[in-house]
Amino acid sequence: MFTTPKILITGATGSVGSILAQQLSQRGIPFRALVRSKNEVLAALPGVEIVHGDFNDRTSLANVLRGIERAFLLTNSSEQAEQQQLTFIAEAQRAGVQHVVKLSQLAADLHSPVRFLRYHAVVEQALRETGLTYTFLRPNLFMQGLLGFRSSIAQQGMFFAAVGDAKVSVIDVRDIASVAVVALTSEGHNGKIYTLTGPEALTHSQLSQQLSAALHKPVHFQDVPPEAMREALRSVGFPDWQAEGLVEDYAHYSRNEAALVTNTVSEVTGQAARTFQAFAHEFAPVFGEN
Repeated sequence: MFTTPKILITGATGSVGSILAQQLSQRGIPFRALVRSKNEVLAALPGVEIVHGDFNDRTSLANVLRGIERAFLLTNSSEQAEQQQLTFIAEAQRAGVQHVVKLSQLAADLHSPVRFLRYHAVVEQALRETGLTYTFLRPNLFMQGLLGFRSSIAQQGMFFAAVGDAKVSVIDVRDIASVAVVALTSEGHNGKIYTLTGPEALTHSQLSQQLSAALHKPVHFQDVPPEAMREALRSVGFPDWQAEGLVEDYAHYSRNEAALVTNTVSEVTGQAARTFQAFAHEFAPVFGEN
């Protein structure tokens, strides 16, 4: 029997938030979801209370946060993300929210050359200063990010990035969501910063080898200069700010600054983090689609 939700999920239709919503529903944990528009998949989940709102509208945030004790903070990637999250934190404090679980990023730092890492650090600092309790989830590069290359993998048997032979401990978004569930529904996570990685650090060439084995066809990785990656991203519709930010992200990876491997997923959830090999085999049909 579902009761009145005390947990709010923002970003509930995105890659991490949608999985988090599914996992909460499967466990019989009621929650409220902040959405901007109708989402039939989310609406069909048992135990979800959908409330329409906008991060740029303080009044709507106040309404969404009414009666909430714990919140998961995630916004769409946009030039407004930092200010939107700062606004949300201020409204959460005003509404009496007790705990915020923020999805951040590995190596978040106020002085990072990577704009995304700087903005996450700014929001983390603001949350600390409110006096609210918090948990910061700092995941590495998502395995599911490779799904963005599924067309070139299917049609050309290749994908590309400006990353060289650096290793990255890629993580499955389902493991990030599982950690978020625990942080939102149990005690002992106040003030914790969880660096979330997969169980091994792999080069992109090694990722291509494992994709080849899973797809039963050759898949090659092509290292490209940052300028080429930037132009390729622009050519498929990424706005300049996002293309520049992603190139900065990959420069960070190329310096082997994302090769750290932690056991945090298993320590928090009691389940081992998924391997890329398992991910590649599970998603092989998707990578095979033209």
